[in-house]
Amino acid sequence: MERVDVAIVGGGPAGSCAAERAAAHGAETVLFEQGVPREDRTDLGPDSTDAAGMLDYWIDIMNFDYREIPDDVILQELELTEFVGPESRLELRTTGIDAEYPHFGYTFHRARMDDWLHERATDAGADLRVGTGVKSLETDLRAQGGPTHTLTLSNGDQVEAQYVVLADGPQRRITLEALDQFTAPGRSVSEYLSPPEANHIAYQEYREFPEELFAEFEDTLKFWWGYMPGETAYPWVFPNDGTVARVGLTMPIGMDLEDVPNPGSYKLLEPTDEQIPSGSEYIRRLLEREYGDEYDIEVDIPIVEDRGKSKGTETYPISSTRPIESPVGANIAVAGGAMGTTSAFHEGGYHVAVRTGKIAGRLAATDSLESYNDVWKRAIGDEIIRNVAFADIVEEYEPDDWDRAFETVNEMQGTEKSGAIIERGYAAGIAATKLLAAYKKRKFSYRDGRYVQLTEDEYFY
Repeated sequence: MERVDVAIVGGGPAGSCAAERAAAHGAETVLFEQGVPREDRTDLGPDSTDAAGMLDYWIDIMNFDYREIPDDVILQELELTEFVGPESRLELRTTGIDAEYPHFGYTFHRARMDDWLHERATDAGADLRVGTGVKSLETDLRAQGGPTHTLTLSNGDQVEAQYVVLADGPQRRITLEALDQFTAPGRSVSEYLSPPEANHIAYQEYREFPEELFAEFEDTLKFWWGYMPGETAYPWVFPNDGTVARVGLTMPIGMDLEDVPNPGSYKLLEPTDEQIPSGSEYIRRLLEREYGDEYDIEVDIPIVEDRGKSKGTETYPISSTRPIESPVGANIAVAGGAMGTTSAFHEGGYHVAVRTGKIAGRLAATDSLESYNDVWKRAIGDEIIRNVAFADIVEEYEPDDWDRAFETVNEMQGTEKSGAIIERGYAAGIAATKLLAAYKKRKFSYRDGRYVQLTEDEYFY
């Protein structure tokens, strides 16, 4: 049987970065990625589907120097984001968080970014086996020399590893069963993370815009809040290369129209609707509302059929939840979306996947994995708290609430010195005197890692 120091399951941003760091620190490292075909790459690769926007401080969270990211990865530099409410608008020209990158952020080509991370891992000496999936993982806690793992591959071969990094994304095809080895009888990690059914679905279309229209938002991320029902449900427009933009949305899975209070208050619902519209119908209605007076949407803003996964469109799940700790006593680290760091608020969480992968790979290679849970919380804890606190506050927001929120933040921007504006945006409530207090209270409730759903001491070894 083949034996390695570190085995990594999944070749997305978390897995690739784990492989690069583990190999760079001298460990014999192998990464397994089952791979999917895509028209935007020459070889098999991970399922690289994302709205793919990057804020300035997220680059620092990834622990990259922005100057080392290849030019062909970045599609459009950004200067602001615009939040559109039913009757109000809010512009943010700074995240309010210190960052090295000189712009608000950028949009990027996700597959090219993934490929660059793969190149880094290969250059460091990792063995990337793209096209080879993992069927199962079994752990021997009593093996001589410490816990060891046997990975059974899709081709029937087996590989033994001292350390394993699980980075198979929010669908967690291997992670759940692997971690269930260490849960109490009758319990499952899926009770915390809730796959294989993600709780949000994202849909996007690549659209070619008239040049004069694209110029209006070529440096802007645009989001519409309070236009469609559901917790963390919103459409967006992200500028891409040329005059192509990705027009997409995020919405909960399995939502029924009869569960929507005040359906008539949502601009993208119609009185004749008998069910929640599909993603494509939502997009059509958004474009008609915003641009239909001047343009024939299907003629002047057509879908670019040679982009995306299926004739100019892409659909992908987002398991938006709170993270879990890893069973480090079993020599296992879970990183990125597999551990629950994805969020519908930031379109998945590429930046936290990169950082947790780097940490997991480095610690596994240096026989220091026991500190992983503490180290990743220090690295990305503030970002996780921002997202879960905001999610709590806006959970039951209706259209009027979003308008009041944006009006409040607009007033705060005019009266307060520049600073943590993104914090104020996340904290948006119904009045300036209450919103910061509510936000800080939520954040305080998650102090000392209390945002974690499943802690290390709940595993059984």
